[in-house]
Formats: sequence, C-alpha cells, structure tokens
Amino acid sequence: MDDDQQYAVVLNHEEQYSIWPVDRELPPGWHGDGFIGLKEACLAHIDEVWTDMRPLSLRRAMDAAAS
Repeated sequence: MDDDQQYAVVLNHEEQYSIWPVDRELPPGWHGDGFIGLKEACLAHIDEVWTDMRPLSLRRAMDAAAS
C-alpha cells in the first residue's frame, strides 16, 4: 500500500530528528523544522540535515571539555 500521508520533520530539545503526521498534534518537547512532505521526502531531508547524530547536550559537554 502506498503511503500518501503528509509528514512534518520534527526535532526535540536535543536536536534529534523524527517525522510526525501533519494531521496530529505534536507531542510535548517537539517542534517542526519547516519541512513537510511524503515520508520518503521527509526521511531524505533528515538524512541531509542531521549530520551529527550526537545529542546536543553531549556535543556541548564535549566542546566544553575540549576548551
């Protein structure tokens, strides 16, 4: 079955990405990044923009330790 559902690309406070159906309210702690499309397009967008999979808190801790 083809998935013609529209999704929004969303991220949380740790800058971790996911997709969420546009017709559903976002769960607490998540916000859209502005990209909406079919599932495959959203996943391709995430592959392009989410280049560092480490959570934001870890990146900050590592940057602080390196300073």
